[in-house]
Amino acid sequence: MDSMLMTIIVMGVLFLISSIKIVKEYERGVIFRLGRLLQPPKGPKGPGIVIVIPVIDKMIKVSLRTIAMDVPPQDVITKDNVSVKVNAVVYFRVLEPNKAITEVEEFMYATSQLAQTTLRSTLGMVELDDLLSDRERINVELQSILDTQTDPWGIKISMVEVKHVDLPQEMQRAMAKQAEAERERRAKVINAEGEFQAAAKLIDAATLMEEHPIALQLRYLQTLREIASENNSTTLFPIPIDLMRPFLDKMMK
Repeated sequence: MDSMLMTIIVMGVLFLISSIKIVKEYERGVIFRLGRLLQPPKGPKGPGIVIVIPVIDKMIKVSLRTIAMDVPPQDVITKDNVSVKVNAVVYFRVLEPNKAITEVEEFMYATSQLAQTTLRSTLGMVELDDLLSDRERINVELQSILDTQTDPWGIKISMVEVKHVDLPQEMQRAMAKQAEAERERRAKVINAEGEFQAAAKLIDAATLMEEHPIALQLRYLQTLREIASENNSTTLFPIPIDLMRPFLDKMMK
């Protein structure tokens, strides 16, 4: 009789221990009772101590933390028929644990596959230049598409980032040549603008000297001073044409 009582006590203790579950702060426990999902307020449970009935209840823990999922490189053909490899990272979290367990099988795998197919289909509708220069818009578009598709699963896509675009070698060389040509074009444009501005200033100076002949004489004296300050073995003195004009007129007569 004593042994039977001891056996009952031991079984009761084991039953009580197996019925106590610990759910962490960032987790929730989705409970199935005889195969039926316990709806709120009975489920999901947590955080803290959760009592489940062994054999009758089954609890699945779901993390509510943000998950960073790496999307492996995908072969993408852009709108302008350029073949590239693109990888990305998707940030998401579970908002409704019940839906994440009951609406889709293995929501992590399903989200990963959905991200890969969405990445290929979306980037296939943009040109290469937009893919390289307008990533912020593309990231927002990817996030919106994925969030809409995962909403029935109780999953929130918070952010999508295109990490790397791997271009073919011939495309890299072509883009390098294009960038070099663009730099040369800008240099020529800047040089031409400088020449244009210099010519405009010379025209203004000539107009001013024509209106004020004394300015030309002052410039002449300044030039002589600059020549005299240099150590030259030969010095050339420019003679203003105005000084020679009377002699030229006399010779013409």
